[in-house]
Amino acid sequence: MQQISLMLDFLQANPAWLLTTVFLFSLCIGSFLNVVIYRLPKMMEQSWQQEYQEYFHPDKTLAATAVFNLAVPRSACPHCHTQLSVADNIPLLSWLWLRGRCRYCQAPVSSRYPVVELVTALLSVLVISITGPTAYGLLLLLITWALIALTFIDIDKMLLPDQITLPLLWLVLLASAVGIGISPTEALIGAAAGYLSLWSVYWAFKLLTGKEGMGYGDFKLLAIFGALLGWQQLPLIILLSSVVGAVVGSISLAIQKKSQGSAIPFGPYIAAAGFIAMLWGEQISSWYLRSIGL
Repeated sequence: MQQISLMLDFLQANPAWLLTTVFLFSLCIGSFLNVVIYRLPKMMEQSWQQEYQEYFHPDKTLAATAVFNLAVPRSACPHCHTQLSVADNIPLLSWLWLRGRCRYCQAPVSSRYPVVELVTALLSVLVISITGPTAYGLLLLLITWALIALTFIDIDKMLLPDQITLPLLWLVLLASAVGIGISPTEALIGAAAGYLSLWSVYWAFKLLTGKEGMGYGDFKLLAIFGALLGWQQLPLIILLSSVVGAVVGSISLAIQKKSQGSAIPFGPYIAAAGFIAMLWGEQISSWYLRSIGL
């Protein structure tokens, strides 16, 4: 513990070392998030298929499947299926060194991988540059990493997995219980307000139109921000996410030549608005109140 304390004191006294350490470590986290983004939906699909088979066809023997989780099998090229070496998996640098191609078959490798790694590192540096090496800063880092995974999964699959949102909600509530963030009472009220606000909109929209306007994952994501920031910041998050979602969603539908009734993921906009509120919510709220003379 003393060594950890000394290390934190050193990093706090040397911001350049602190931010460099955070950047390099977060590049590695971004590499892991790429694995989560790709594999978690597939793991969930396998689990759903197994549950369906066991429930509706318990008399049939399930075909044996290869182990597939976040650790197994090792990363391989999706084109030639050659297992990648450690040198091929260095965050950001390997992709740049190989010029975005597989070392073995020269097939192009998606630029999303280095983008996720770089975004993770830059947002992590931004968080720590504001909070410093504190327990609250660590909490915001964990939330930021989870938001990145949730954003890309929602873009790909229109899904915000409970495997990420529920543990994250419990983490924020437990953090409040040990004095990190707002009080436990405020966190519980904020979580309930966040969940119920979108839940109410969901049911009002469904009763009026007969359609589902959003998913339950969106409720849980807003509940996380309510537990972290309190119910007072929820209107800001809802407003920001709605405005950005309307603008970006309309542009995206126009580019993709889809109809206005096409479904778009709302989770990324809640995540972006919540991230802004995490770092600058109080300043934005204070500026708004001053601008209207309150």
